[in-house]
Amino acid sequence: MTEALKHIVGSRVLQDEPLSKHTNFRIGGPAKWLVEVRTVDELKSVIALANEHQVPFVVFGGGSNTLASDKGYDGIVIKIAMRTYEIHGTTVVAQAGVLSSALARATANAGLSGLTWAISLPGTVGGAVRGNAGCFGGEMKDRLVSIVVLRGGKVDKVAKVDLVFGYRESKLKHTNDIVLSATFELEQGDTQELKAELDDKLMKRKSSQPLDAGSAGCLFKNYEIQDESELQRLFQKLDIPHEMMSARRLSAGWLIDQLDLKGTQIGQAKISDKHGNFVVNLGGATADHVVQLIALIKTRVRNGLGIQLEEEVAYLGFN
Repeated sequence: MTEALKHIVGSRVLQDEPLSKHTNFRIGGPAKWLVEVRTVDELKSVIALANEHQVPFVVFGGGSNTLASDKGYDGIVIKIAMRTYEIHGTTVVAQAGVLSSALARATANAGLSGLTWAISLPGTVGGAVRGNAGCFGGEMKDRLVSIVVLRGGKVDKVAKVDLVFGYRESKLKHTNDIVLSATFELEQGDTQELKAELDDKLMKRKSSQPLDAGSAGCLFKNYEIQDESELQRLFQKLDIPHEMMSARRLSAGWLIDQLDLKGTQIGQAKISDKHGNFVVNLGGATADHVVQLIALIKTRVRNGLGIQLEEEVAYLGFN
């Protein structure tokens, strides 16, 4: 298998590669094979080879929102390294492996408005589209026109309307489609103003998030209030800020903070003192430490507030 993979991608195949080297959490055991693909043909060939030999595979982007198992992954981890983008007027086409932050900077430098919020978004365009990632009031769906996917070995174009976007949600999360590229329609803006927006958002991120330790970013989705009766129930327990009440969405970090869980630690995994929705790796954390901490948080929030938090982080190699 190793030789067959080398025939497809050359030296861009690693055997028994620690996933801790490829995730922002800096956690994860060895992948039996880690393969970097730079073209659609390479991706097709690796998947065809895996299917032929009945070897499991998983597609992996930037590793920003992933918790990899301590035992690793007994199969092929395919890392998408297609990282080019094109700007034509106000239309932007980015391959799946482009860093979201790099696209935000490139479009701002080109005087295009609509993606500056993504400067603080870790990970790649493909993963961000799949999960409808967002921050600072923006989401990937806002400016998206269409995507190109690999579906059953064939390349297909999918319109935005067919992706059924929701909060940190899309139809892609429930299919085997692999995002290859995304097309955005932006607006003309003032380059200097846009660059100032980038700097402002980066400063806000630096002041509010722990950037000095391994982390998968926001661990949980913010909680969407279901109806008026639930809102009234929560009013009995919480002093809900006006902006959260208006949005009908409670910040997961804020909820965790209300239960005084910041600083809670299991092994070398710790709930950040800076932001309640971040769990950080203090240097020797294992996936098991993080999983235990996730369970503790969910139990405390459920028992204390009657709210079931849902993870935003993706699990790799836990099955």
